[in-house]
Amino acid sequence: MRALITGATGLVGRELCKHLTSPVVLTRSLADAKRLLGPSVQAFEWQPETSIAPAAALEGIDAVFHLAGEPVAEGRWTPEKKRRIRDSRVLGTKNLVAALRASATPPRVLVSVSAVGYYGDRGDEELGEGAPRGEGFLADVCEAWEAEARAAERPGMRVVVARLGLVLAERGGALERMLPPFRMGVGGKLGNGRQWMPWVHMDDVIGLLLHAAREHAAPEQRLSGPLNIASPKPVTNAEFTRTLGHALRRPAILSVPRVALRVAFGELSEALLSSQRVMPRAAQATGYGFVYSELAPALAACVRG
Repeated sequence: MRALITGATGLVGRELCKHLTSPVVLTRSLADAKRLLGPSVQAFEWQPETSIAPAAALEGIDAVFHLAGEPVAEGRWTPEKKRRIRDSRVLGTKNLVAALRASATPPRVLVSVSAVGYYGDRGDEELGEGAPRGEGFLADVCEAWEAEARAAERPGMRVVVARLGLVLAERGGALERMLPPFRMGVGGKLGNGRQWMPWVHMDDVIGLLLHAAREHAAPEQRLSGPLNIASPKPVTNAEFTRTLGHALRRPAILSVPRVALRVAFGELSEALLSSQRVMPRAAQATGYGFVYSELAPALAACVRG
């Protein structure tokens, strides 16, 4: 499978590149791509909000993994930050799809990453891929983002919109930001801790992205439409906190009140406190076997050493 990746210099993109043979990369900065991915990477410069993806990058491509987007959880959600979050996803996807639709030999599949933010704050409701969208800024962005990706659908070309949960990795991402206070023994739950957290280990993120892109021999294994990328055993924030504390052999009995989160993070705090009991039904129905279904071994794998 010859693949094209956008967002290759991000957390998931860098790991995905390791599992592909000679991937082609679309990047805002050729220098950053060479520095982070190696000097031999084949990279094309692309400004996703303002230009159509270069046609030359699509030559001979079988699958496209579209991962690019402004980081959501870094910094307060000012009006400018929210514009960048939306435009990088909605306009970027629109300009990528325009190139796909114009290609004489388009790839067989587009795997476009979305987010579990599509579901909004849903309490204890189990959320399979068929659940309706929720409310709020992230749900609005995800709906528009996915609509642009689905515009690439045509005979002979599948589109998978991969709704990504909280990624657990050995280095980088949300877990890396959580670890310092937990290692000092001052980690704790957010708010009342009853909100569900749709976590997923990086090994399964990569496994599911590749599963989505493959042209499986059995048609019933070929994915299209939404795909929840999350463990089949989500946990509440309180359980996540206890399990992380145990993995680090540190107490985790404190809590961060909702009002303190609001003061510290502004509107972003609503996303941190949202409850999403996401279930990966499409992955399971198409035969994907999770490497990490349980949280404890997934966290142990991330914090070892």
